[in-house]
Amino acid sequence: MIKNKIMKLLDIKETSKKIIRKECVIEIFGLGYVGFPLSVKLAKAGFRVFGVETGPDKLRRLEEDLLIGNERNLKSDFKNVRKKENLIFSNSSTPHSKPKIGIICVPTPIPKKNMKSDHYVILAVKDFLSSSKPGDIIIIESSLEVGTTELVEELIKKKGFHLGINFGLSYCPERIDPKNKKWDLHNISRVIYTSDNNTFSAIKKIYNHINKGNLFRIKEPKTVEVIKSFENAFRLVNISLVNELAVLCDKLKINISDVIDGASTKPFGFMPFYFGAGAGGHCIPKDPIFLLNSSKKFNFDFKTIQSAVKTNYFIPKYISNTIDGIIKKNNFKKSVIICGMSYKMNMPDMRDSPGFKIAKEFSEKGYDVMIHDPFIQKNLLSKYFYENEMEEFKLSILSKLKKENVSGTGCLVIVQHHTKSINEIQRVYKKSYVPFIYDCQGKLKKHYKKSCLLKGLGSLG
Repeated sequence: MIKNKIMKLLDIKETSKKIIRKECVIEIFGLGYVGFPLSVKLAKAGFRVFGVETGPDKLRRLEEDLLIGNERNLKSDFKNVRKKENLIFSNSSTPHSKPKIGIICVPTPIPKKNMKSDHYVILAVKDFLSSSKPGDIIIIESSLEVGTTELVEELIKKKGFHLGINFGLSYCPERIDPKNKKWDLHNISRVIYTSDNNTFSAIKKIYNHINKGNLFRIKEPKTVEVIKSFENAFRLVNISLVNELAVLCDKLKINISDVIDGASTKPFGFMPFYFGAGAGGHCIPKDPIFLLNSSKKFNFDFKTIQSAVKTNYFIPKYISNTIDGIIKKNNFKKSVIICGMSYKMNMPDMRDSPGFKIAKEFSEKGYDVMIHDPFIQKNLLSKYFYENEMEEFKLSILSKLKKENVSGTGCLVIVQHHTKSINEIQRVYKKSYVPFIYDCQGKLKKHYKKSCLLKGLGSLG
């Protein structure tokens, strides 16, 4: 009996040794903004990586070595690892005689009546377990609602595995800030929970190739789950705070940029956040809701986060109502161009972007709505429309902000400024191709002699 336990104990230890020799297989579930660069990075390090993607169109494209958007930044490395056959794509987990490490990078949606937040994570875990054996390890990088890691532990035990003896589990939530030139995948520190010391030792050897093994270990899985949600709740609360302040500045008729600049001169106790049409992306609007759901289980109202979430929904409505009032007052045409649909500057990610929420508001007001963004991927528009419950709305897409495209429009609404669009936007303003421009970020400099009316959030102008 004692000998049996020793043999089982050696399974994870043996996996750790094989990771050093790269005699293991890594399966990465979900090839999005986290999973794709992670796959390429580990394949480049010499691991045999299987990218598991259930989206048939994306899987077909990747198998044909066709890259889009931010994927192109890794084009050279991608070609090399594909040539060496270090990166292979599949739609499901596959059995291997070598130890397998499954890294879960699938999305976690905002929980709804017909969809739990852990839906895709559990599917990926079950897929991996369907072909698992002693010595395998699961690492979850997706954002998780509190208690999900413990649920995964139960699934592993039901398969007959013994955590810390012949199977390992870790939760190491991703930290990624697209387009951040200072902090990237390779140098961002990470918090991590692992089921046992042997698993931690094995996983650290993998993350040596990701972020040089800069891992801060946490004892409890729930603590790590809360840390991940709290990081994004911190940002949502402060973004919502500055956006509500912008509304107040509108009413006071002062410029919020002056307020932020002035407050930023304080060398301690202040961190500047900047105003806009609202927080978008996959994490900031969603992860704080996980904390709300946890608090509800204890009949506790997390009022700070509740308020921040409500404000984030309110700002697009406030912007559209403000613009609608100015258009009616000046008898401008009831048509708008929403410029900049990405939630962040100079990138194609449009998930939960405030641009779509503003477009929806105008569509419901009976406006003719056009959208423009140099990063628009038309094949993903139906996905974004579905996320924002806009399937029935018909929006025109402008590829360029040329005179013949924009003339006769009531208002150009700038939600996001992209470098690629700067010259076009400035030309529209300087030439007064439209009678009214509303800048949600207050970046367009006002020329008082221009006939084009320039307004914006936070009393721009």
